[in-house]
Amino acid sequence: MAERDLDNTGMFGELRRMMQTTGTVGGIAARYAGHKMGLRSSGSSYAEDLKGVLGGLKGPLMKAAQLLSSIPGALPEEYAKELAELQSNAPPMGWSFVRRRMAAELGPAWEKNFKAFGREASAAASLGQVHQAILNDGRRVACKLQYPDMKAAVESDLRQFRMAIGVYHKLDNAIRQDNVVEELSERLREELDYTREAANIRLYRTILADCPEVTVPEPVDELSTRRLLTMDWVQGRSLSKAIDAGLSEDEKKKIARALFRAWYLPLYRYGVVHGDPHMGNFTLRDDFGLNLFDFGAIRIFKPSFISGNIELFEALRTKDKDRAAAAYEAWGFKDLSSEKVDVLNEWAGFLFGPLMDDQERYIQNENNPDQSREILSRVHEGLQRTGGVSLPREFVLVDRSAVGLGSVFLRLKVKMNWSELFREVVGEYNEQQLAARQAAAIEAARFPEAPAV
Repeated sequence: MAERDLDNTGMFGELRRMMQTTGTVGGIAARYAGHKMGLRSSGSSYAEDLKGVLGGLKGPLMKAAQLLSSIPGALPEEYAKELAELQSNAPPMGWSFVRRRMAAELGPAWEKNFKAFGREASAAASLGQVHQAILNDGRRVACKLQYPDMKAAVESDLRQFRMAIGVYHKLDNAIRQDNVVEELSERLREELDYTREAANIRLYRTILADCPEVTVPEPVDELSTRRLLTMDWVQGRSLSKAIDAGLSEDEKKKIARALFRAWYLPLYRYGVVHGDPHMGNFTLRDDFGLNLFDFGAIRIFKPSFISGNIELFEALRTKDKDRAAAAYEAWGFKDLSSEKVDVLNEWAGFLFGPLMDDQERYIQNENNPDQSREILSRVHEGLQRTGGVSLPREFVLVDRSAVGLGSVFLRLKVKMNWSELFREVVGEYNEQQLAARQAAAIEAARFPEAPAV
């Protein structure tokens, strides 16, 4: 009975979740349809309503919408702007829930594993909450507990999300989202399995073992299950608060270097990306290195996809349009006309531009946050004019990481030689060597089942 109370994933759990979200998501679709027919009264107020409602949910739908907000034309502009600002600040579950969840995961004598266990949540995330604890050997740990009913929440939210996207597609064909929604669905379902997240942590500990600027906590396997993840407690402070308090140029450069290496060394040397680079997923060390968290949204790519990234970079650098078209096709883009390639090159040029400019500069010229919106608006208009494109699944988290990291670098207001950092990470690129490194790191991670590549 306790298990059913905690995780009612049957028909009634899903119906309850659908009642929470159907009105919200259906309302988005209806109001946006009205907007396109000239019936809109106040799009920004609709967007604020959406933000308020999604912020009160436990997060799956919110996470998917946030990710789509970084793709030009994937959502109406006013919704994308509001959703991009959302982070999960869900109210934590009380002590009675925590006791029941811990007993369900570790057995009725679960408290014997700890010298102390914090009753109050230290942080609330989209799928669970974190408690600080001390093991019997004195080791300080973080225990991430999954909220009840999350499987039903994810499945119900994904159905509603598909409904809203389906209506939007009938009104705007710039980006066809079928592959994107499938990618989001797979990643969200993976995030429900904390044994997989523990393997992702071990994967990153291997990848970043020689990267002293970044700390990855160590999981405690014997105190982790599919819905409980126990790992080292690592001390750090909020980057946002550090920025507000004031940082020297040298401190900002150290932070920017650590961030860049934390995301792009795994991608270009191992074919792995952390798909959620918002400020809540890392903290600042005293030496201005980073502690990296939340390894649910991890994507492992085929080495050939990374080679396609390198090929596109070289095509843009040398202004070789035919080479760029071949790189897009290798990624999985189809039916590309010459005009569509021009539009995609503007998009890719925005993402790769800082990496091609061998000088110290802001991540965007003049550090102007409006520049990205202007470029993405032009790309959206261009794609709609040329008949639209279907995005490959592999594209989604790479784009999300680039845009998300760019927004952090904008907040830092730091000038770096991004091209030099990129060359340092990529080195003498070799696909076979990447494949060998990736295979060894996957083996060391001990995934509960072989990850799809």
